[in-house]
Amino acid sequence: MMTILEAQQTVDQWIKTIGVRYYSELTNMAVLMEEVGEVARLMARLYGEQSFKKPEEATSAKTQLADEMADVLFVLICLANQTGIDLTDALRQNLDKKTTRDAERHANNEKLK
Repeated sequence: MMTILEAQQTVDQWIKTIGVRYYSELTNMAVLMEEVGEVARLMARLYGEQSFKKPEEATSAKTQLADEMADVLFVLICLANQTGIDLTDALRQNLDKKTTRDAERHANNEKLK
């Protein structure tokens, strides 16, 4: 199992040895949006009303979805590394914020019952 910190370190090492260097932050932001769009396309076909153009595309769609989600995570980690964000700390703080803000909100939401 890999921690978030280990993931950030692994991606940084990969970029510096195999990837040559980080793309600019703005380029990576555009790449992130592209990758999120690929996740959205697959989600719409797997779980929404859209269909695959060819039936055989559906057989590998779950594998593709996992790969596209990993692409999103990779680019997000690149952006965190480039901007000096500790994703472990950021996630912890975000969960604390949500826990305080939403302590009763979801429990009282009739739509979730």
